[in-house]
Amino acid sequence: MSQKNSDGKRSARERLQEQRQREESRGRRRRTLIAAAVVVAVLGAGAGIAALVANSGGGKKKEPAGPLVAPQGATGKDSVTIPVGKPAAKSTLTVYEDFRCPACSQFENGFRDVVNELEQKGELKAEYHIVTLIDNNLGGTGSLNAANAAACAQDAGKFSAYHDLLYKNQPPETDDAFGKKARLLELAGQVPGLDTPAFRTCVDDGTHDSWVKKSHEAFGKTSYRATPTVLLNGKSIYADQANPLTPDKLRQMVAEAAKG
Repeated sequence: MSQKNSDGKRSARERLQEQRQREESRGRRRRTLIAAAVVVAVLGAGAGIAALVANSGGGKKKEPAGPLVAPQGATGKDSVTIPVGKPAAKSTLTVYEDFRCPACSQFENGFRDVVNELEQKGELKAEYHIVTLIDNNLGGTGSLNAANAAACAQDAGKFSAYHDLLYKNQPPETDDAFGKKARLLELAGQVPGLDTPAFRTCVDDGTHDSWVKKSHEAFGKTSYRATPTVLLNGKSIYADQANPLTPDKLRQMVAEAAKG
């Protein structure tokens, strides 16, 4: 074989080898780019999920733990109603409220005397449904902790007195003072016979936290969206700003229901 042919064949082999090396190099770069794109896509999806979590409340929200324990004497579907007054009363006042809600405090402090008067006469009974809208809207645990403490007071037969005391001492809406269990226990000391070891354990352990959550969920299944929602014999009586409710009007409506 001549030197010229030998050099030609060797050059052809070298060119083929170089071409294969270039193709392999391109293949490696292509695989690297694909892998990088996959990583970016995964990271991007993760960031999107994180954004959704952040927008829905900054990650996992703490949920009340433990079994659902309804307070003593709770009634109604899922036992989320706390009754007050004589069962034989002809009129029923249904109240959905939040212990951190300023408007609820206005209702309670404005109508407490007439409601208590009518309950004592046996003309009116009340059904309380406790919700946690302010915790959900502003953050904190005051609505939940106060509701649990009120349920603990119900266990002790002191719901009405403690319920009224909470509203008399309600902090500003943005002040989560009821989130501090020490404050709830301090207030309990003003209700004769309530500040007992059993009550303190109930408050500290959040015995009724899951029940409070259930009560709030039941409110969400109604057509009502604000607190307080106040019904008399199933009819809303507190939402009409053009015809505001007064204690005298409430007393008159209860008297008319008793006649009918």
